[in-house]
Amino acid sequence: MIEKIDGFAYILGDDINTDDIVPSHTLTMRDVDEMAKCTLEFIDPTFAKNSAQGNIIIAGDNFGTGSSREEAVYVFKVLGIKAIIAKSFARIYFRNLINLGIPGIIVSWNESIFSKGDNLEISLNEGVITNKTKGVKIEFEKLPNFLTKILEEGGILNQLKKTLKG
Repeated sequence: MIEKIDGFAYILGDDINTDDIVPSHTLTMRDVDEMAKCTLEFIDPTFAKNSAQGNIIIAGDNFGTGSSREEAVYVFKVLGIKAIIAKSFARIYFRNLINLGIPGIIVSWNESIFSKGDNLEISLNEGVITNKTKGVKIEFEKLPNFLTKILEEGGILNQLKKTLKG
């Protein structure tokens, strides 16, 4: 059971697509750590270097639109991103997040709720995000149990491996 997710907010806008997340020039790289260094480089060239200070992404509408490449989720996993909160997700991107073990949470938000660097605590079990910096609690629709179980196993492949061993 995932108890709490603690981290710091990194704010992005609307319509962040998979090419914004993983620029196409990186797709031929064999080393995923090198690829991750280029994450969001055209939006914020310092993102990868400073991702520990913004390890919960807060995004606008339509996050992850574009191609369905898993690299656009995997680089966030490599960088230690703990969760992505967005006003809405592209459908396939949302499922890729879950399948790779990163919670995707849908919340309508504005600057009075989240700012860059805010200290956040997420309870997937309760469906509550606490902004410790601003003293605000935001409720969200909890994920269905089958998705939560995938997250608890660290992703769909880990869940399948465990099931096949059982």
